Amino acid sequence: MLRSRIGELLRVCKYRREYIIKELGVSQNTLSNWSVGNTYPTMDKAFILADLLEVKVDDLYERKVEETN
Repeated sequence: MLRSRIGELLRVCKYRREYIIKELGVSQNTLSNWSVGNTYPTMDKAFILADLLEVKVDDLYERKVEETN
């Protein structure tokens, strides 16, 4: 399971959300869904987003370890 870090990365990003949305060619709703992990960007969009956020693509998500009983 993956946990999105996009929302927290957007909060510290030097760019406004409007600029990122324009550069990616996506809607505000799409970016919001990526931010909370409802949907995932395509690989090409993930690389562009990572460049804009000045992180590696790996940094957009973190692996969430699920507990087993």
